[in-house]
Amino acid sequence: MMRPYLLISSAFLLQAAAWFLPVVTSVGGGQVNPIVGWQSFLIALSAAWGESFGAWYDNVLAILSVVTTLFFLGSSWVVFRGTRSRRHACAWIATAFFLFNAHWYVRLDPNGWISGLGIGYFLWWCSFALLAVGLFDLARGSQLLINDDTRSG
Repeated sequence: MMRPYLLISSAFLLQAAAWFLPVVTSVGGGQVNPIVGWQSFLIALSAAWGESFGAWYDNVLAILSVVTTLFFLGSSWVVFRGTRSRRHACAWIATAFFLFNAHWYVRLDPNGWISGLGIGYFLWWCSFALLAVGLFDLARGSQLLINDDTRSG
């Protein structure tokens, strides 16, 4: 049972580091002072109260990225208090959010809105994959403990 908690702890460390490391290093092909994770979060959150990033879907993607980060932060409850089925469901959600958040890397080109993603983005993004693996492992480990308990009794 130690491995899942190590994976999940590592995911939270990556997520925490990403809040203070450069996420965006250039905008529209021009260099900018790097935007660190917490600033990027606030910029994306501003789409929820009317700040426009261009097309309507850019705003939706920004807001959904905020939701994924809030989910990540709230997942600590599931790690410590969740049932096996909740952990398993959250592992699938974290997997889906990992895939979803790839859109920042995949859809943005050098002539687009953001052309330079920093290490903070990649740590933030990978933290979702690490969380998913840890939660899958934790859910499976919980099932193994239940099965071992029923065999011994």
